[in-house]
Amino acid sequence: MEFAPGARVLVRVDYNVPFDRDGAHISDDSRIVESLPTIDYLTQRGCKVILCAHLGRPNGRRTESDSLQPVAERLAKLIGRPAPMASDCIGADAEAAISRMTPGDVILLENLRFHPGEESNDPAFANALANLADCYIGEGFGVAHRSHASTAGVTKYLPSAAGLLMAREIDALGRVVANPKRPCVAVLGGAKAEDKMPVVENLSGITDRFLLGGVVASAFIAASRHRSGEWSRILRSSIEAGSEVRLPLDVVTSSVFAENADAQTVTVESIGQGQHILDIGTQTVDAYIRALADAETVIWNGPMGVFEWESFAAGTSAIAQAIASLENAHTVIGGGSTADAVRSLGIESRFSHVSTGGGATLEFLSGKELPGIAALADA
Repeated sequence: MEFAPGARVLVRVDYNVPFDRDGAHISDDSRIVESLPTIDYLTQRGCKVILCAHLGRPNGRRTESDSLQPVAERLAKLIGRPAPMASDCIGADAEAAISRMTPGDVILLENLRFHPGEESNDPAFANALANLADCYIGEGFGVAHRSHASTAGVTKYLPSAAGLLMAREIDALGRVVANPKRPCVAVLGGAKAEDKMPVVENLSGITDRFLLGGVVASAFIAASRHRSGEWSRILRSSIEAGSEVRLPLDVVTSSVFAENADAQTVTVESIGQGQHILDIGTQTVDAYIRALADAETVIWNGPMGVFEWESFAAGTSAIAQAIASLENAHTVIGGGSTADAVRSLGIESRFSHVSTGGGATLEFLSGKELPGIAALADA
């Protein structure tokens, strides 16, 4: 897509950033930082950059706590120039703010989800957004799994293309699911086993081996014992497809789920009734590190334990360091809490790609069509 000086470019970014407990300060601005290359690319060509995003779940109502004003302030600091926020994302206020822009200016529209038409993908709302610009860039991979007005609907009214971040996400994740260099290893954990079920199914046969932790490991451990149910079926089908499934050898358990829990490390066979698995044990860490040693492709989604609690972060930290040390491998962190873990360790730059998606990444790895990507392809 060509960008003429003065062109009004509507860019859908993912600025749904986390805040500190007091709700006043952004605790992680990585989603804003990831959008900067596309913003720079457009401003250097003299475009008028109109950013649109959502924050929180205001459910179609204007709420002060979900205003994007703090995001606009952080954005301005990051780009080193003013980045005013329009008081609305459509209508007279947005149009007036955009009319004052000069080539190279950047503006952020107020929260899209203050309007119910955003999440319902209302054509009238999508058309109102489109009327603000000359073309559209889909840059919010983290919301690409949503069929919303700003991710899919607007592409029906404007020339559209993927932004630099969106293209990078598609390439990095696509290399895992389409034609990975082998051996290909998938490390899966986290607190929501049901979210990983379609990922395991889709990557079976593509992945040479699965290394499991967190609640995902618990589900497979139960399946291997009872040999019935959906997880048991997935376990059998993964092995039949040619994927090796590695379960923990030992785990850190406690009868209570708490940060200061009195925990002990036991073998998987010794897990007692009602025990909570809080981390993988040292034998498992050693075995998983050996299983990663020859990997040419690694996709990691989901911590090995409750890494937010320092007492149970050892397994996640060890696996993170092991993957980061693979010098020639294509290593992908699947967003969400896994990305939080590697950032907390200060080793984010040592991975080939750290996804900005959470649910979008999972759906991509599950083989599902993402509406925000499909709409760009059809535009």
